[in-house]
Amino acid sequence: MSTANFLDAPYDIEAGDRPPLALIAGPTASGKSDCAVMLARQLERRGRHAVIVNADSSQVYADLTVLSARPTPEEMGDIEHLLFGAWDGATSCSAADWAAAARETIAGVHVEGAVPILVGGTGLYIRTLLEGIAPVPAIDPHVRAEVRALPIEEAYAALRREDAARAEQLAPADGARIARALEVVRSTGKPLTHWQARKEGAIDGAVTLFPAILLPERHALYARCDQRFAHMIQRGALNEVETLLARGLDPDLPVMRAIGVPELSGVLAGAWSIEEAAARASQATRNYAKRQYTWLRHQPPPQWHRLEFENFQDNSHIDILLHIFGLT
Repeated sequence: MSTANFLDAPYDIEAGDRPPLALIAGPTASGKSDCAVMLARQLERRGRHAVIVNADSSQVYADLTVLSARPTPEEMGDIEHLLFGAWDGATSCSAADWAAAARETIAGVHVEGAVPILVGGTGLYIRTLLEGIAPVPAIDPHVRAEVRALPIEEAYAALRREDAARAEQLAPADGARIARALEVVRSTGKPLTHWQARKEGAIDGAVTLFPAILLPERHALYARCDQRFAHMIQRGALNEVETLLARGLDPDLPVMRAIGVPELSGVLAGAWSIEEAAARASQATRNYAKRQYTWLRHQPPPQWHRLEFENFQDNSHIDILLHIFGLT
């Protein structure tokens, strides 16, 4: 990782300099958005224009203002925010879709001589942008339907016959990955590893990356998750879901499966109370934060800075963050 900072001599893209890209990652409710705005304001004070770019798979949808905890205009302040609410809920935003948009967005920020600050906790989005994505051709719908209809035991047995190397890497109960590997080899005639070896679109080698991962103490984080959903209810999350349901969208779309939507849909359908919905959604949020926490602690490169802290009211981690980005 480069030891340079954002205040070094201006880069020249045409001369082949690698422009900077800040990354603030962390589980939901870890304070990423606030840290990104703080970092952007510090850069602005030092004469470098900064732009925050969203890397959260829920905050991309225009329909999920409240339930995605998208920063409010007041929270954004005078800092430009891009790729927030950029997709209509009727259109699924895959990791490849987002990464393509993010590459274009980041390049545009660099052309302006500004510093992009990527912020989010969706590991698949971040990994796809930095490492590229396997160019797997579109899966034949009939093959997909056939594979997805198989019991997991049969699918795993089939994968052991048709792509033994991949089957050895997967647990027999990992239904989603087993189905994906099987549909790829059946539809394309090539195993998934063949396509993964040909990843395209990686941005990592084209930028100077300044990454930081926020890892607050888990119990405090989970308490924030509970508080956050209660705040969402107060901000009108139920009305947001009612408006979304009125669109009559496919229930399998990501926007319809976002945390809080199924739970509050049950309230509107009379299946359970708002209190029960809050309990269910809070638990789902904690589970999601736990998965993010585990992925971010173990999967990114070890040289990425991991900021562990206990007290959200203690700004010591913010001081460390500024030091990482060369702003102290």
